[in-house]
Amino acid sequence: MPRIPAMAPADAGPLVKVAYKYAAHKFDEVPEPFTVLAHHRKLFVASARHEMAVQKASTVLPAHVREIAIYRVAWTIGCSWCVDFGTMLQRLEGLDVERLEHIADYADSPAYSDDERAAIAYADAMTATPTEVTDEQVEDLERRFGRDGVIELSYQIGLENMRARMYSALGITEQGFSTDSCRVPWADGDATVMKGPGS
Repeated sequence: MPRIPAMAPADAGPLVKVAYKYAAHKFDEVPEPFTVLAHHRKLFVASARHEMAVQKASTVLPAHVREIAIYRVAWTIGCSWCVDFGTMLQRLEGLDVERLEHIADYADSPAYSDDERAAIAYADAMTATPTEVTDEQVEDLERRFGRDGVIELSYQIGLENMRARMYSALGITEQGFSTDSCRVPWADGDATVMKGPGS
């Protein structure tokens, strides 16, 4: 249960209710971070707009490279919600989610391409405190993905650091997006309702 409770639809204003309805249609359930952020309506709106704009603008990198770098950040920070949701996004992209079981051994695993290994290593270097990115690393990424690809990768890794750290701090945990059922964020304890895809 998050440290700040989810805002139920009954307590939400018209704009948040519309956003909940859209998210539930898209993902079969409202993502819990939405329901926590809804307590601050202006940031809720800013975040939603930003996420949609970033998704629309991120067209340079191959999806498998972008998503594995984002997943690695979530896994490294330990944000179980981000890992859960990220697994679902990769599945919806038609990517191989079985390879995620080998993320700890990505450097030697045949489940990952050289481009994916380079993106994961960069995600690790950016996520380290302090950051450990080298000139050689950026030059290598630029050869692989172009200058705009490096910017996109850096932006996505930085954004996931923000998400994962914020959600972890607020106690938001896995919701079930990567499985056949999903926890309803505003349900209490024993009253938790599980939903399957399309329900």
